[in-house]
Amino acid sequence: MTDNQTLRMAAIAAVLSMVDAGEDVSVKGRQPGEAWSQDHRRIVMGKSSLMAQRSSRSPWR
Repeated sequence: MTDNQTLRMAAIAAVLSMVDAGEDVSVKGRQPGEAWSQDHRRIVMGKSSLMAQRSSRSPWR
C-alpha cells in the first residue's frame, strides 16, 4: 500500500469512529425524559402526578 492509501483509510476510520461515537437518536426516544415532562404526560393521561406516584406506598411492602 502507498502512503496515500494508508492516510485515506485512516481518515475514513477516524470519520466512522466519530459518527459511531455520536448519540443514538433511537434510544433517546425510549428514555422517560425530564421529571416535568413525565408529570405532564401522566396528568394528560388522567393519572396522578409524578410526585404523588413517587410518594405512594408500594403494594409489596
